[in-house]
Amino acid sequence: MKKISYSILFVSGLFFGQLFEQNKTFTKQDTLKGSNTEFRNFWDVKKYELSVEPDFSQKSIRGNNKISFEIIKDVTNPVFQIDLQMPMKVDKIDCSFPTVNGFRREGDFIFISTNKKFRTGEKYTIDVLYSGNPTIARNAPWDGGWVFTEDENGNPWMSVADEGIGASIWLPTKDIWSDEPENGIVMKIITPPDLTGIGNGRLINKTIENGKNIFTWEVKNPINAYSIIPNIGKYVNFKDSYNGEKGELNLDYWVIDYNLNKAKKQFQQVKPMLKAFEYWFGAYPFYEDSYKLVDSPYLGMEHQSNIAYGNGYQNGYLGRDLSGTGVGLNWDYIIIHESGHEWFANNITAKDQADMWIHESFTMYSEVLFTEDYMDKNSANIYAQGIQNNIANDIPIIGKYGVRNEGSGDMYPKGASMLHTMRQIINNDEKFRQILKGLNKDFYHQTVTTEQIEKYISEKSGIDFSSIFNQYLRTTKIPILEYSQNGKELKYRYTNVVKNLNLPLRFGDQTISPTESWQKMTLKSAIPVEFDKNYYLRYSKLQ
Repeated sequence: MKKISYSILFVSGLFFGQLFEQNKTFTKQDTLKGSNTEFRNFWDVKKYELSVEPDFSQKSIRGNNKISFEIIKDVTNPVFQIDLQMPMKVDKIDCSFPTVNGFRREGDFIFISTNKKFRTGEKYTIDVLYSGNPTIARNAPWDGGWVFTEDENGNPWMSVADEGIGASIWLPTKDIWSDEPENGIVMKIITPPDLTGIGNGRLINKTIENGKNIFTWEVKNPINAYSIIPNIGKYVNFKDSYNGEKGELNLDYWVIDYNLNKAKKQFQQVKPMLKAFEYWFGAYPFYEDSYKLVDSPYLGMEHQSNIAYGNGYQNGYLGRDLSGTGVGLNWDYIIIHESGHEWFANNITAKDQADMWIHESFTMYSEVLFTEDYMDKNSANIYAQGIQNNIANDIPIIGKYGVRNEGSGDMYPKGASMLHTMRQIINNDEKFRQILKGLNKDFYHQTVTTEQIEKYISEKSGIDFSSIFNQYLRTTKIPILEYSQNGKELKYRYTNVVKNLNLPLRFGDQTISPTESWQKMTLKSAIPVEFDKNYYLRYSKLQ
């Protein structure tokens, strides 16, 4: 591998797995995981009601998940697919409809056969009891699995990270991004008497049964499966509120007991973050479920209304600035980045992991927008220019569809740089802001495709951005502007571009629209041209 800076290690870390899957031969198992097959396409999940009880000493878990769903097309004698990855075990399945020979297990999948005609609109349940020793994460959150560790005082500390590998490494689900439970979830976390269980949404009940704590959490909004996360540890709680676009937003903070004072100071960045993101993206998408930060035994993840925080209560990314400019040391990377995902990933979710850029490109650009609101536009531009240095241009940003495959980690810095370039082309920050707000309003709580996002931005901006998307999402080419200047005469053309790239460039008060053919223009003065560094392309001055 090429020499890699710490920032590249971070960026590649969040999608470490997919870099090694691009040359993979995909199998039937991959299709069953990543496609809306005949075993999935006739039923729509409405709600999960689940329980989970981890055993720290055995590194095991057990529980159940009652899946409520609705039939969305008439079908006769269908087979249902439930995902639960090995080595987790199915102990029992109860269905509210007749089955044939119970269920069969094939690797990471459970198939339930029926001999009944199902009609559109009918509602049923499948309740799966499960147990076992789940996959253990070697290096969460960059690889999927459970974390059984100890805090600084030797107390058990447990959680799970499963965005890439799937929630079915521990929880029996319909594990496909395109089907979120519209009516949310109820999650019971069962813990020893000296520990606390933190889940998504709001704590609606706490009881003690047989000497164990039972914490019941409720999410009222749709939620992606990889966001359904229990956290178990020696937690303490403090609360605050934010007066936002929809009124009072409850802020809920759960931290390991010895981090309380540090958290009360560091988490003061949450309100400026909410102010900036509600300005740029619109109202926080989950007022009903509150905003929550939770101490995590790993760096961080965007779990909906349950954001994992593990940045050591310091600014930057573990005290470093990923942009290499120093600007990123003015705020806590994990608070800002993972919170940005509440809009892009949790509110607007890609239907297929191949389109994960929708999550990461917009969210990395949210760092730029936060910097602009928190500091100033010049600092934001410096930060945006800095992250260009992290782009690898190894493989395209969009992955392979239908097989749970992500594209290049360039979906972070290159995707953000693409958006910054498009902002320069639009050249109207209010219109750009309304596009971002419109995305979150018009695709509110929805799963989407790349094509939908591309079409929306082009229509709302009045600019055909199709060639821009093709250039930056589907190729590894960096546009090159070749130019020469002789006094007031400027000659220029694009190379290394897709056909008919529509990327006009402004410099000063002038604009050019280069093509792959040489063009020339007369400048207003003979002063050497300085092109804008906010566009993501390369400039090559010819003699």
